[in-house]
Amino acid sequence: SFSSPRRTIQHERLTMKFSAVVLALALGAASAFAPVNNRAMPRTVVQAQGTKQDFLEASPYYDMSEIPVNTYKTKSPFVGKITSVKRIVGPKATGETCDIVIDHQGKMPYWEGQSFGVIPPGTNPKNGKPNSVRLYSIASSRYGDDMTGNTATLCVRRATYWCPELGAEDPAKKGVCSNYLCDAEPGTEVKMTGPSGKVMLMPEDKPETDIIMVATGTGIAPYRSFWKRLFIEETPAAEAYKGLAWLFLGVANSDALLYDDELQSIKEKNPDNFRLDYALSREMENKKGGKMYIQDKVEEYADEIFDRLDKGGHIYFCGLKGMMPGIQDMLAEVCKSKDIDYDAWLSGLKKGGQWHVEVY
Repeated sequence: SFSSPRRTIQHERLTMKFSAVVLALALGAASAFAPVNNRAMPRTVVQAQGTKQDFLEASPYYDMSEIPVNTYKTKSPFVGKITSVKRIVGPKATGETCDIVIDHQGKMPYWEGQSFGVIPPGTNPKNGKPNSVRLYSIASSRYGDDMTGNTATLCVRRATYWCPELGAEDPAKKGVCSNYLCDAEPGTEVKMTGPSGKVMLMPEDKPETDIIMVATGTGIAPYRSFWKRLFIEETPAAEAYKGLAWLFLGVANSDALLYDDELQSIKEKNPDNFRLDYALSREMENKKGGKMYIQDKVEEYADEIFDRLDKGGHIYFCGLKGMMPGIQDMLAEVCKSKDIDYDAWLSGLKKGGQWHVEVY
């Protein structure tokens, strides 16, 4: 009918422990997606690291002197593990594009704009030698989509070849590496090289710089690393950025759009610092009544783009190499209409480090 002092103390301790657990759970739930600078951040992930996203930063954050390059080479590649493969285009897309996450255990740190090499298993039937390395732009920030710094994301389109004589896809001519990656199961080991490349890095030492990004298809990959770093993650680069990031993406139709949900969310939350324009060649017309290709969409804003470049903006191009002749012809025409010497204009951009091209 009455509690002993010892039992009372035990009961009070249990009550205090239970209250603490309830309070911790409540606080965790409340802070799980607490806004940071009006951007929804998965705070529990951040807190698990014991810090905000600054554990992979240079000092100062824009110091490029120690960017990792070719940590792993073809003769001694790193063996990573695929953790997820998901199709990210709709049923009416032209071809299949997958988002592929690879665990590199934090042993292959990289910067936004760099690429990883993938060596597919097997031998090249033409020479009997092991398959050669294929480069893929990294589509996640240095922290990876899980924010641990242990993973990287690739955006890969399955390469197939339609044979008019067979009236079907010819399996002998399909892309070896892209099919290997798109068919992979979680747990698949993948030989990796890199990171490589300094062409597509952001000018983080000048946070007021406008960044104009032009992509076709999976050429969007490096830009996703940019927008994650500048607009989604709580990084020093995001805190400092004052310029305009403007993405132009060319794909065949609405079903072929990539990462559209992320982009629409950023556009809504950052109307002064982010713009988005699509060129859907099978759904939109250019001013001449033809199909709307990427160069046509960029041309619509030629005056503003030239103005932003004159003021120090940077322009990036990534995608299939066939995109560049149309773009350069269009830019040359715009220069002509403005009485600008195209070659001098282009060499000025290159000299100023404002012209970035990575095509394949």
